Amino acid sequence: MTIVGLDDTDSRKHGMCTTYVAARVAKRLRREGDAAIARTLLVRLNPAVEYKTRGNAALAIHTDCNPAHAFEISREVLESLAETRDERTNPGVVVADIDPDAGDALPASVAQFSTRAIRDHLSRAAAESLIDNYGYRSWYAGNGRGRIGALAAIGAWRALSDWTYEQISYREPERWGTPREVDHDSVFAAAESGYPGVWDTVDRGENETVCVPHTPGPILHGIRGDDPEAVRCVAAQIDSEPVYSSHLFVTNQGTDVHLRDVAVGADSDSGTTGSGAGTTSATTLQDGRAYRLDARVVSEPETRRGGHVFVDVAPEGVAVGDPDSTASSPSPLSCAAFEPTKRFRDHVRALRPGDHLTVCGELAGGTLKLEKVAIRDLDTTELVTPTCPDCERTMESAGRDQGYRCRDCGTDAPGKERTEIERVLELGWYEVPPCARRHIAKPLVRGGFDGPVHPER
Repeated sequence: MTIVGLDDTDSRKHGMCTTYVAARVAKRLRREGDAAIARTLLVRLNPAVEYKTRGNAALAIHTDCNPAHAFEISREVLESLAETRDERTNPGVVVADIDPDAGDALPASVAQFSTRAIRDHLSRAAAESLIDNYGYRSWYAGNGRGRIGALAAIGAWRALSDWTYEQISYREPERWGTPREVDHDSVFAAAESGYPGVWDTVDRGENETVCVPHTPGPILHGIRGDDPEAVRCVAAQIDSEPVYSSHLFVTNQGTDVHLRDVAVGADSDSGTTGSGAGTTSATTLQDGRAYRLDARVVSEPETRRGGHVFVDVAPEGVAVGDPDSTASSPSPLSCAAFEPTKRFRDHVRALRPGDHLTVCGELAGGTLKLEKVAIRDLDTTELVTPTCPDCERTMESAGRDQGYRCRDCGTDAPGKERTEIERVLELGWYEVPPCARRHIAKPLVRGGFDGPVHPER
């Protein structure tokens, strides 16, 4: 068996798509190598990496093709299709003579490299060292950065356990760069027929066909879900321009595997949670990583220019940004629900100081960009000026530190009183809508969360 890993073939300016390149490699392996394809992996890496194009996807093809022949075919396809006119595009291919299904044949160090590529930032030197150490074949153009993702894709099958599926349909090449012809109503009807096993096809709140991209690349639409036959069925129900080709990918999309669980006293990156996220010990949070942590709201939410909503929280046992901070005295953490998250902002606006949460998102510039929030406990009381028990009028301040007094009756009270209030929020998980969801973020409808869920669709 052979694993072909490839990455970084597309361009923000000129288009292309690495999934399309992988599908073309697989087609040639079947046709010219007389090979079987066991599966094609679409592996989303760390979404915070600055040099990504869009979704930071790397691809791996599991095949029985001879490794040398697979390498030649893959290199030819990448040389032909990769958009190297863009200096930011640095394609790479790595080929390993490994049976991915043969127990520990895939080295643990390569699997660990994959996990780190999803949750951290890696260097070209780290990838080159492993490639040389195991004698894998490799090719690259530009600065060779694409070999980082290519190697990460190779190790993903051993590194990860939670997999979903995406059926991607491609456009006829002569149509690339032109407006897509996809019937809006048929997409919504197909989405309804496949839900909840097929998810993030549309956004009903925004009336948007999420599965249809707006970039100039070759993708017509991509249907994601938990079952391969279900995503194929939904894709087949969509009325559109002619489908040039299609391919089924096994993927880590919708799994939350990029999140690091922050837990006081845990070993760094030890173990997993139900959604596959590593556990990080109480430490200083770093920009460019994504976290899931418990916190208490310490400020009133603030809507700022542009419609972005910010709220400060106090993380439990975590220092933020300042390596000299101590876990016993953490800095407030600013959390943001940016305008593209649309109606999710209403949930953040409804928070109050004293609420206990679990927050998830990427840290950038010291601010956690929220992807989902769990409401663990709500403060259902507030302090109000006391009411006179005799005349039922609101008392007035009797002076600094002297409590309150009724001007008419002379009745006094030592201070403000706590009263019950109604909250519009409920306990449980809230998420950004499909139109704002990252490829790798787990939709609530997939289940497996530790509390009630309030899915968006």
